[in-house]
Amino acid sequence: MIKNYFKTAWRNILNNKFYSAINITGLTLGLTVGLLILLWVNDELSFDRFNTRAEHLYQMDAQIGTGSSKQLWAGVQGPVATYALKEVPGVKNAVRIIYNFNYSVFRYKERLLSTGENGNWYVDPSFFKVFDFKLLKGNINAPFPNDKSIIITESTAKRFFGDADPMGKALLGDNKDNYIVAGLMADPPENSSIKFDMLFSIDVRKKQYSRTDYWKSMDEDWGNYYTSTFLLLQPGTSTQAVADKLTKIHVRHQPGPDAAKVKYQMQPFTQIHLYNPDGSASGMQTVRIFLIVAVFILLIACINYVNLSTARAMLRSKEVSIRKIIGAEKKQLFAQFVIETVLFFSMALVLAFAAIEILMPLYNTVSGKQMQFNLFDAGVWKVIGLTVLATLTASSIYPALLLSSFKPISALKGKISLGVGNVAFRKILVVTQFIFSIGLIIGTIIINSQLKYIREKELGYDKSYVFSFGMRDMQKNYEGVRTELLNRPGVYGVTSSSDNIVNIGNNTGDTDWDGKDPNSLFLIHPMYIDKYYLDVFKVKMAAGKGFAGYKTDSAHFILNETAVRATGITNPVGKRFKLHDINGTIIGVVRDFHFASLKQKIEPAIFAYQPGNNWRISIRTTGKDASKAIAAAAKIWKQYNPAFPFEYKFLDDDYNNLYKTDQRSGTLFSAFAAIAILISCLGLFGLATYTAQVKIKEIGIRKVLGASVSNITAMLSKDFLILVVISLIIATPVAWFAMYKWLQDYAYRITIQWWVFAIAGVTAITIAFITMSFQAIKAALANPVKSLRSE
Repeated sequence: MIKNYFKTAWRNILNNKFYSAINITGLTLGLTVGLLILLWVNDELSFDRFNTRAEHLYQMDAQIGTGSSKQLWAGVQGPVATYALKEVPGVKNAVRIIYNFNYSVFRYKERLLSTGENGNWYVDPSFFKVFDFKLLKGNINAPFPNDKSIIITESTAKRFFGDADPMGKALLGDNKDNYIVAGLMADPPENSSIKFDMLFSIDVRKKQYSRTDYWKSMDEDWGNYYTSTFLLLQPGTSTQAVADKLTKIHVRHQPGPDAAKVKYQMQPFTQIHLYNPDGSASGMQTVRIFLIVAVFILLIACINYVNLSTARAMLRSKEVSIRKIIGAEKKQLFAQFVIETVLFFSMALVLAFAAIEILMPLYNTVSGKQMQFNLFDAGVWKVIGLTVLATLTASSIYPALLLSSFKPISALKGKISLGVGNVAFRKILVVTQFIFSIGLIIGTIIINSQLKYIREKELGYDKSYVFSFGMRDMQKNYEGVRTELLNRPGVYGVTSSSDNIVNIGNNTGDTDWDGKDPNSLFLIHPMYIDKYYLDVFKVKMAAGKGFAGYKTDSAHFILNETAVRATGITNPVGKRFKLHDINGTIIGVVRDFHFASLKQKIEPAIFAYQPGNNWRISIRTTGKDASKAIAAAAKIWKQYNPAFPFEYKFLDDDYNNLYKTDQRSGTLFSAFAAIAILISCLGLFGLATYTAQVKIKEIGIRKVLGASVSNITAMLSKDFLILVVISLIIATPVAWFAMYKWLQDYAYRITIQWWVFAIAGVTAITIAFITMSFQAIKAALANPVKSLRSE
């Protein structure tokens, strides 16, 4: 019986090649794109889940400041982990992770290489007991035998040592310090928030403290928030109780008015990839949008199948009736049509698998991931199983019930009708389909408009054709280097600083000024620059003047407009301002400029003149002269740093990296919207063809009576275009609300304009009209004699 069902279904597919092709193409596109999106979503949701203790792991965050300057930092002080283990009940283990800036290159024999894009990190010995990173060689209980021990990943070992065993081999860091490989570990999984190439003992970082420093040791340093600290809690432990206890410990060890303005909180480890420390859904919002898009595309493909199946039900009514007359029961007819749908889906699924296999490399490149489509992977089949089961169920039951419910006598007499309810249901499906499609068009326009706004927004400084790098030994003779560079072709400006203007990372609350509220903690971004900096970057002054390069400038400060407003200092030029231990004077105010992502509001910034702190050099050139300027910088670099490779970055690249994830999401979203429109148009094309087929005699009569091609085209297209317009009316407010919520992630964003919806509507109507007109015009041009000569 089952075999007969499949043979009949296969025969029906072959007898209706046109409709079968539309159905299989639509289902293949829907399944391919839907599965690709769901694989991406599954990858995002799987981050850090490979850690068996992930549900009991938390990252410590610190809430700093008061009022408008309040911030939440993902880094905390070094002693937090120490005291959490000693004094806080419920804390089972703790680990600190600190970036190691001391080394940029390592040498093994004649091979000189950088560590890799994941960098070097100091970690506590508990690292491998808290996280499930695989230590392939080495001692998990004592991973660092001494301060000169390091642990490297497999890929790092391959780069330095090839296929040789790395254990016991020595690497020379920055041509000054030898480290012995004491451990080999597997590369961190792609879905890990924590990635690294080399691990160093945290004792190395501890020994960088001196008894003459302000903070005598790491476990006494309650003023610097630089460690990523993770706590492993006993099951059932209250995170709020742990955070409150640590806050009290902090107040106890750092007495004074500012201590009470620091408050700790804990973020679940499984959330750090998709959520901000304050709990706002940064990446999770994108995941939700893509999940909705996947469901939309799969539904659009299912709706296509349902619409064509129900529309063609009248053409199959005699077949069904004859089956009933010769004894077929309703359940057997139901099974026949379900199996037919299963066959369609099976063919589409095989084609989708082939398409995914072909598209996967391109998809990984666009999405910036390393996903694998492995049919033997249980996770992949979980996604496939849920997707196919849901879409198969949605697209098979209603057509099967409808096709098996005809009354035989009525069907054979040609008096069968689908009824008002079924026709209305099909129209509702078309409207639903285009609501999704138009919503995706609107989303695509708004997302691309926001990304264009980011690329083109006036930042308040000029970053074009500027490349920069750390000076190393060039710093000792900076003025001489600068003079030499300016004499080289293609170099139009040279300046130095302590940070990158694209993303100033430092922050401090160690400030004071006349009139400051003693109960407030004011946070500001400090940056040390030379006298050329503001001119080279074309930062405009709002008041006062810039640095002249005199020694007295070491006691002068320049604030941005936001800092002036936040401090409440009126007529700030000439007023007292203290930064750390320098009690100086404000000599100028610069106009606000964006020194961070446009997702953040401009924050207070202060510029100080201390050339000894300026380790970064920035060189302005032009697009035409860039190669000359880079060659000049490389030549001078070799004079001062012959043992180190010359590496530089253009600020445009640094800026674009801030929005790399957004750009990728925008590209994927545009592609998915195009696919959704294509699938919808396939369905419309099939329905238009069916309508022309059903009304073939009516069209012939109208032509005989004098109707023009345009009259007949309008007749066949009108009903569908009305449905598209209804879809636009419904989709507009829904899409507006969804995109409004998405834009809230940006502090600086576009305003959603009315023309966005007008463009989306015109686009959808035009595409739908072109799709239907092709078949309508073909029907209108047909010879009416052929359609009328037989009854």
